Order: sequence, then structure tokens, then C-alpha cells
Amino acid sequence: MFDIASVDCTESTAPAEFVRSMHETGFAVLRNHPIDPALIDRLYQEWAAFFASESKMDHLFSPETQDGYFPFRSENAKDSPIKDLKEFYHVYPNRPLPAGVKEATEAMYAALTQLGADLLGWLQQHTPDAVKAKFSVALPDMMVGSTQSLFRVLHYPPLADGFEPGAVRAAAHEDINLITLLVTGSEPGLQAKDTAGNWHDVPCDAGMIAVNGGDMLKEASGGYFPATTHRVVNPPPEHNVSRYSMPMFLHPRPDVRLSDAYTAGEYLDQRLREIGLKK
Repeated sequence: MFDIASVDCTESTAPAEFVRSMHETGFAVLRNHPIDPALIDRLYQEWAAFFASESKMDHLFSPETQDGYFPFRSENAKDSPIKDLKEFYHVYPNRPLPAGVKEATEAMYAALTQLGADLLGWLQQHTPDAVKAKFSVALPDMMVGSTQSLFRVLHYPPLADGFEPGAVRAAAHEDINLITLLVTGSEPGLQAKDTAGNWHDVPCDAGMIAVNGGDMLKEASGGYFPATTHRVVNPPPEHNVSRYSMPMFLHPRPDVRLSDAYTAGEYLDQRLREIGLKK
């Protein structure tokens, strides 16, 4: 049974149900959350215009700071030699943004940061004491003063001919960070893998936010919270259209110790090399 909970954020049972789902499946889906639907719609419109413009090449990413525009086929999943069929833009705090998306993007970054802090508070509150004892500091405190959280705006173009066999929009992978908040994509395609190896569609009704645990949360919790493998599958030929997606990856301060083996900074550097974004 792979039961991703659909959590109504206005219900008193929401925190416990959210944490149960994160423990059992690595995912939860939020309804009636505080993110403004009009802001979501505005961002998709503004970023679609950005990706359709040749001016995007004026905002190429910085290898040092990892912010900016990453052209089509810049990234591969860990252990995969094939590049994903996507382009994207990395948003970090206090970094330049294209004028046409700046205001709404900064508002969304702030809103998702706050929601993420609240969700980490739910996790801290409802995690068993024996697991909490593994945390070097409380989960919300790992985020205090962090400038590492990444808001990524993705565009998966319509599929064209000529790609090698096995090329997909986003190959199977796990996220690096503590938790990811994924504003519902403009089209379906996100799937999660259960422990038996079966794939399941993640609910994607308009206005929902999917949340999943990352490798850093798994490391910090000694595996209590899984980093569930997920992917974005290619569209069917009869509906070969662009897909846009906006995940927010919550990253702790680099000095936070996740376990005896890693600080957050050490873990991040290792994984960025594995997925081809850092040398």
C-alpha cells in the first residue's frame, strides 16, 4: 500500500497526518495551504515568457554560486549518464533575477520558506523521541540563517526527435535537501516509487503542493524519513506540450551536522558533483 496523504492544512489533524505520510511514503500533498493561487498562476505565466525568450541566454548560471539559467540538458540524475530533457533557473536569496519575474519570484521564495519552516516544525513535533535524539539541532533550527535554500523553476519542452533511448524529462532520483515543496506542475508527470519498486502518480490537482523528504532528512533521521525515489515521465504523443514546475528545496546551513559522516555542506558538494552541476 502506497498511501500518500492529502493533508488539509486547516485541520487540527494536519501535522500528525503529514508526518505519518512522510514517514511511510516520503511524500505528502497539501491542500488549503497559505500560498496564494494567484501568485502561482502569475509565476507560471512570467516564467513561461522567460523560457520562450532568447534573452534567457543573458542570464547563464554561475558555476561558483549555482544561480541563474541552466540550458536544456544541463543535468543528469545521480548514476545516470543521460541528460534530462529540461531547462531551468536557480533562484537563491539576494542574487540577481530577470526583471520580468523578479517581484513575484521573490514573493514566492519568501512564502515557501515560511511554509517550509512550519512543516519542519510539524516534523520536529511529531517525530518519535528516539529519532529526534539523532538531530544535532532541532529541524527548524537547522534553517536559521541559511542562504542555501534553492527555488528552481523548470521548463520541460515538448519532446522532439533525435534523443537517445532512455532520455526522459527527469530520470529517477532522490532530492538532496531536507524537504522539497513542489508547487503543482502545469501538467501531470510526477511519479513516486514504493519499496516494492512500483511507480505511482503523485496527485497534482491545481493548487496542491507536494512535499517530499530528501537525503539530508534521511541522513539526519537515521533513515526514519525516507528519501523516496521519484521521476518526471515523458508525455504521451497525443499531449506533447510544455510542462512547468516550481520546487523549493530547503537546505540547512552548511555547518549543520547531519550525522557523524557529514555536515550539510559536505553532503551538498558531494551530490552536486554526482549530478554534473559542480566539478
